[in-house]
Amino acid sequence: MITGSIVALVTPMIRNNLEVDWDGLKRLVEWHIEQGTDAIVAVGTTGESPTLDVQEHMATIAAIVEGADGRIPVIAGTGANSTREAIEWTQRAQQAGADACLLVTPYYNKPTQQGLYLHHKAIAEAVDIPQILYNVPGRTACDMLPDTVARLAEIPGIVGIKDATGDLERGRQLVDICPPDFAIYSGDDLTAVELILMGGHGDISVTANVAPKLMSEMCRLALAGQADEARAINQLLQPVHQALFVESNPIPVKWAVAEMGLMQHGIRLPLTELSAEHHQKVLAALQQAGLLNSNEMKAES
Repeated sequence: MITGSIVALVTPMIRNNLEVDWDGLKRLVEWHIEQGTDAIVAVGTTGESPTLDVQEHMATIAAIVEGADGRIPVIAGTGANSTREAIEWTQRAQQAGADACLLVTPYYNKPTQQGLYLHHKAIAEAVDIPQILYNVPGRTACDMLPDTVARLAEIPGIVGIKDATGDLERGRQLVDICPPDFAIYSGDDLTAVELILMGGHGDISVTANVAPKLMSEMCRLALAGQADEARAINQLLQPVHQALFVESNPIPVKWAVAEMGLMQHGIRLPLTELSAEHHQKVLAALQQAGLLNSNEMKAES
């Protein structure tokens, strides 16, 4: 089972043409390994999956797998609102060497709970790779309910869920009704510590893009039941958690990572650069947590 701090990695882009910055991506992967990140999600929401074409999507997964080189697991984002497409992408991620796949609930077409069950069942039966469900109703207009998760947890190959509702009561339900070997990950940095302390297994994190060492230590402490110590780190990071959502993710976090010198500024339409009115809030949060000027890696100009 993959546990701990799992970064939902941003996809760096070259500022002048917004092509994927492959060298920058390799540097980010290496930095995360050095900083203690436990696993990487490639091309999830934070990785701008909606704005990468299929070739870029798969090439990004392959580049992260190559960069990680077996040192930490790579979880590929392969969800789609077409079951056939999700199967194809999951097969291709497996061929690229991903250790597991993260599959968001089908968005926009609003399937029933039975439709969700059959969708994920079909993917699990078609592709022999560990699969993590991803429930983020605030983005998808589709909420996978706990009973459906429990049914899917019985299917071989479906090994966990990223719950991004931020609802700790929902998290408690999942812990209570799912098998002990079924991984329950937070998808909400603000509440991740509390979910882990009640029996969760880790955090698929936006904040880990800017604070990998602190997030790794926080998750390690929470998994060990050291609640006070884990909560102390979380308290330090609260302004960062909040600042990274002043506009839609990944707008603030990509800007923050670039301001830290870890990559170039660059984000594709329809997303835009962080509005100037939010710059100071994000910088102040990073500074308060001791994250500015804390690394030696600089992006190429």
